[in-house]
Amino acid sequence: MDPILITGTASPHLGRELARALGVAPTDCHFERFPDGEMHLEVPTTVRGRTVVLVQSLTPPAGEHLLELLLMADACWRAGAARLEAVVPYLGYARQDRRAKPGEPLGGRLVADMLTQGRFSRVMVVDLHSPALEGCFGAPLEHLTALPLLAEALRPQVTDTSVVVAPDLGAVKRAEALARLLGRPWAVIHKVRLSGDEVHASGLMGEVRGKRPILVDDMVSTGGTLVAAAGTLREAGCADDLTVVTTHALLVGPALERLKALPLGNLVATDSVEPPSGLPFPHHVVTLAPLVARALRP
Repeated sequence: MDPILITGTASPHLGRELARALGVAPTDCHFERFPDGEMHLEVPTTVRGRTVVLVQSLTPPAGEHLLELLLMADACWRAGAARLEAVVPYLGYARQDRRAKPGEPLGGRLVADMLTQGRFSRVMVVDLHSPALEGCFGAPLEHLTALPLLAEALRPQVTDTSVVVAPDLGAVKRAEALARLLGRPWAVIHKVRLSGDEVHASGLMGEVRGKRPILVDDMVSTGGTLVAAAGTLREAGCADDLTVVTTHALLVGPALERLKALPLGNLVATDSVEPPSGLPFPHHVVTLAPLVARALRP
C-alpha cells in the first residue's frame, strides 16, 4: 500500500514534486494559529494503520518548523498511524555540532534528541553539514547526498576550462566528489571565519588561472564565504564566469546583495529550501524528489 504523504509549511515545492515522483496524491493537513500565536493542526483520520511520510525542512525559522514537524508526528501517532517516517532535507542547527567555548550548547545534538521524540521509524536528511551528527540520533538516520543530481544539472555547462573549487577546507570532500563526477580538476581555498557572516580567504591550492570556477558547498547562508572565495579566485586570474552549486540555498541576511555583486553566471541549488522567486541572477532549481522517492520505496 502506498504511503500517505503530508507536507509541512516549510517544503511545499518538494512535497509536490515528491508526490509526483511517488505517484501518490498529497494529503492535506489543516494548519492555523491561535490568537496567542500557538500552532494548531489537524491530520486526516485516514492515517490509521498506514505508513505516513512527513516532509519538512528545518529552514528559518528552524524552531517553528521543528515544532510543526513534531506536532504533525504526534497528531499522526494519536490518529493511529502504523509507521512514521520523516524527510528533513535541511537539518537546522547542524552547524552547532561542537562547542567552541564553555557555556555554549550543542544545538545539533539537541535537535537530534527532539526529533527522536517524534516516534519516527526513520529520518532522512540530505547533505548534513556535519556527518558526525548521525551518531546523535535515536531513530535510524538515512543520510542522502544530492551531489549526483547536482552534477547532472551542471553537466551541460561544464567545459574543458571548468574547475571545481572548494571555498574552504570543510568543502574539500564535496569538491573532490563533484570533480570526479564531472571529470574535472579541483582546487581549494583556505578560509578563516571572522564572525557569523564574515570570513577571510588566505590561500589557494590548485591551478585556476584562466579557468571557469564552479564553487561548491553544502549550503549558502549569508554569502560571506562566496564573496571571500570569489575575491581570491579573481586575484588568481580566474575567468569572470562564476557558477555556485549548493544543496541548501538559505540566502539569508545580506546574501542576495552579496551574490548580486559577484560575476555569478548561475546558482544551482536543490529544493531542500523552498525556492525563492525573482532572484537578481540566474537560478536553477534541482528537485530532490527522485533521490527521496528511491529511498522511500521498499
